[in-house]
Amino acid sequence: MASSGESLRRFVVRQALRSLEALERGLNPLKQRLVEDSYYRFRSVEEVRLGVKFGVRIDANRATIDDWLRLPGISIHQARTLVELGRSGTPLTCWDDVAAATGIGLGYLQGLGEIVQFYYYDPDSGVTPRQLNVNRVSAEELATIPAVEPALAERLVYDRQRFGPYKDWLDLKRRLRLTPQMITALLHYLRF
Repeated sequence: MASSGESLRRFVVRQALRSLEALERGLNPLKQRLVEDSYYRFRSVEEVRLGVKFGVRIDANRATIDDWLRLPGISIHQARTLVELGRSGTPLTCWDDVAAATGIGLGYLQGLGEIVQFYYYDPDSGVTPRQLNVNRVSAEELATIPAVEPALAERLVYDRQRFGPYKDWLDLKRRLRLTPQMITALLHYLRF
């Protein structure tokens, strides 16, 4: 059983830790916002630089529209363009590529610092699966996906031809009555 002196010490330590956490939240409101909202949209270049110090990174070639929209000065149209370039197999290798695709000045983009990382993914690598457009791919191509049996590939193409393109993951799941495990297995192989 703990003595009253030990209990008092624990109480004092807990209070001191709470005070330090409150002080840190006051000094670093951005850090608190980043903890609370993983898609917090930075309001300035200074916030982006602080975000980098707190460990925020965006992989240019795997970024979503929401990832790009976190950066100040990026419009929804520009974010969509960057994502579609990646999906079409055109890698972004540096800020010059982002500037050319968006029309945003290179100097401004470089000022954002190291928040965006430009990793290269070899499309022929077995480590990086090639994403196929579910609304354009053939049954033969679908059958190359490890989780897809030939019968499922045929059913997917037949349903698409008969009822029209798939809208999103939920539409695909509902129409083909796929299990959550199957959807998880397909996430890295298909796109819309």
